[in-house]
Amino acid sequence: MKRILLFFLTLIFAVSAAWGQGRRSRNYPRVINISYVESPFNLQIMVMKERRMLETAFAPHGIEVRWHDINSGADQTQAMAAGSLDIASVINSTSIILANAAGNPVHIAALVSRPRQSFALMVGPRGPRTIRDLKGKTVAGPKGTVLHQMLIAALVKEGMGASDVQFVQMGLPEARTALLAGRVDGALQAASLIIRNQEAGARILFTADGYLTPLLFTAVRPAFAKQYPELLTIYLDTQAAAYNWIAANTQEAVAIGARMQQISPEDGMKLYRWGGIGSAVEPGDLPALQADVDFLYQQQMIDRRVNPPDFILPQAYPR
Repeated sequence: MKRILLFFLTLIFAVSAAWGQGRRSRNYPRVINISYVESPFNLQIMVMKERRMLETAFAPHGIEVRWHDINSGADQTQAMAAGSLDIASVINSTSIILANAAGNPVHIAALVSRPRQSFALMVGPRGPRTIRDLKGKTVAGPKGTVLHQMLIAALVKEGMGASDVQFVQMGLPEARTALLAGRVDGALQAASLIIRNQEAGARILFTADGYLTPLLFTAVRPAFAKQYPELLTIYLDTQAAAYNWIAANTQEAVAIGARMQQISPEDGMKLYRWGGIGSAVEPGDLPALQADVDFLYQQQMIDRRVNPPDFILPQAYPR
């Protein structure tokens, strides 16, 4: 009797082991590392995280989803170069171009949004009244980002240049604190921080509208995309499902985003309307990307031109 019981136990363990190996027949990783970026108002990402959509999608493959709070595009590209980040859920075009131009390949896998109204240069109530008034002033914000590019584009359009302001590298929250404390004359800000700053008395000097077309993308580490195309497809399909769910349940989706960013539902709806949410790279985005490359090259922020179609995956276009 003991031998029979031992036989069946051995058989059960063998089947379980074979089943587990079958689940990993493609040698999938045990963990997939994804950045979590709320700002400016990345509703697809917030919905996916709140509703645990990715965890559900990857669970049948025995894969754990590990979120990383990395807001800076430059930090995300560095993490992908180090292999510690597989997918950048939201990253701006400027950071992608800078990385590729520097020999750190980063591939665009999907569009997230075109948030023209969600980026701004803010000043104090008694601060500069025009862009020309920024000459000689101190401006804080994240270097090497679409916000930084927006600032330079606005200066150039007014016949000025990057050297006409004193730029101080700071994250968005730190720049906000510095502005409200009067330690800087202007701060590059995004989305909910714009609203909070206005409530505190700060003003919008200008937004990205008229200076550049901000493009936010989902990007992937090339080695990951090549080794695990099925996993990238799962991610993109889940993000597309979140986009469709938002379209069908807009009020509920905005409430999720508002709660996660600790703002009112009314302000959440405002950010949603500003956000230019999307899901695929359209033909009109390519000239905008090329314009970004040309601008960054002319401003000596990159030392060689890159060709955007070379780092856009086929999955990024409408399917």
